[in-house]
Amino acid sequence: MTKDQLYHELNYVNATHVCRAKYADLILNNTGLIHSLLEILFSGDKKISPRASWIFEFVIKEDYRLIFPYLDFFTENISTLDIDSATRPCAKIIEILIDLYYKKEDKDVLNHLTKTHRERIIEASFAWLLREEKVAIKAYSMNSLYLLGTEFDWIHPELKTILERDYTTQSAGFKARSRHILKRLERDARS
Repeated sequence: MTKDQLYHELNYVNATHVCRAKYADLILNNTGLIHSLLEILFSGDKKISPRASWIFEFVIKEDYRLIFPYLDFFTENISTLDIDSATRPCAKIIEILIDLYYKKEDKDVLNHLTKTHRERIIEASFAWLLREEKVAIKAYSMNSLYLLGTEFDWIHPELKTILERDYTTQSAGFKARSRHILKRLERDARS
């Protein structure tokens, strides 16, 4: 399947779990399509980019190792996302990778997710936290930044400042996640 054929196929993707799983299986059975899927995801097409992102999230949830050959491309482009429905799955993918990295249980993640990748993730996560984004994107970003802050010591004070500043003006979902992260930051500061 060519990139153009994949692009055409994405016209038939809808938000249902069954449909996304079907197209994720298409990619999982032909992993050579991942680069094309990522190019479509980052193309900025308001209709098709989110669909590519949904599929990529399902692929990575099935086998996160499939992102490794594309980490440079993925992390170079995540800051360019400006469509909420394309950004949310990418923020979730980042949360998955960062969680695996800091649990240090998977040597593959430790070997593939470089400092440069993590720095790009920090940049994108802070941007999403500061922009007008849906609460899920902000929540995934908070979690990722909290974990990244265990390595990059400047992150926790910045994260705390943003969460405290924005707490009163944000949604109930934001407030709930903020409380959780702020409690963790407070507990860490006492340790």
